[in-house]
Amino acid sequence: MSVRMVARRLGGKLLPRFTPAAYLHSHATSFGFKKVDEEEKSQLVGNVFTKVASNYDIMNDLMSGGLHRLWKERLVTKLNPFPGMKHLDVAGGTGDVAFRILETINSVNRRAIEDTLEDDLQQETQIYVCDINPNMLNVGKKRAQERGLGDLGSLVWVEGDAEKLNFEDSSMDGYTIAFGIRNVTHIEKVLVEAHRVLKKGGRFLCLELSHVEAPVFKQLYDYYSFSVIPVLGELVAGDRDSYQYLVESVRRFPPQEVFASMIADAGFQKVEYENLVGGVVAIHSGLKL
Repeated sequence: MSVRMVARRLGGKLLPRFTPAAYLHSHATSFGFKKVDEEEKSQLVGNVFTKVASNYDIMNDLMSGGLHRLWKERLVTKLNPFPGMKHLDVAGGTGDVAFRILETINSVNRRAIEDTLEDDLQQETQIYVCDINPNMLNVGKKRAQERGLGDLGSLVWVEGDAEKLNFEDSSMDGYTIAFGIRNVTHIEKVLVEAHRVLKKGGRFLCLELSHVEAPVFKQLYDYYSFSVIPVLGELVAGDRDSYQYLVESVRRFPPQEVFASMIADAGFQKVEYENLVGGVVAIHSGLKL
């Protein structure tokens, strides 16, 4: 397995502002390669994730060859979770990222916290898993029960819209969104909401499928995306159309530099991104200062 990482720090005035209105509008009114009304897109995306919820984890393993697990580990490493933190994981219904954050915090507790204080810190830690789709949340809750985390007070499941979060201003130490932001109707609204709920010094992190630049690799990646993934969806989940949309939605998502500019426009500073596997995925980050 080979993972090539390229990190770019994009500072203030030097940050390119590639946010033409036509590009944002086309994303806001697209469902994959189809043009749809904004209201219709929310319903269509909801239908997709209702269909794929029960097979979501196994399909992630098959489509990425298990690499999505390493990508999520990298995301959590960059977050650097700590005991007692208040964290919001958006579009995280199946719990994959939240479980990793809790495992990291528990590891810190075991190494550095006295047994008498561990229970108190465990209660103070709050990881909110927010997802607009109740079916995805149900999958996550079931997985939490299977892991023995179902009754853990530090794990909170919330049905909510990333564009209109029901959390107070400056209430979160961290914010993550993994493989979710490309499915929203208005990316810019999600970013503004992320900035609003974070405390000063809080970190925004986004893990998302992105754009491959190397021509030969891009050809192979496009072939795999359009010729293999929908077939896997049909064979494993009995749903070719949903996985066809998921592939198309990646191509509609802004390139790395454009998305970095959008994050800065939302008010974040020290914006940077890291390409993994040649740009198949990217982790973008920013700080609220």
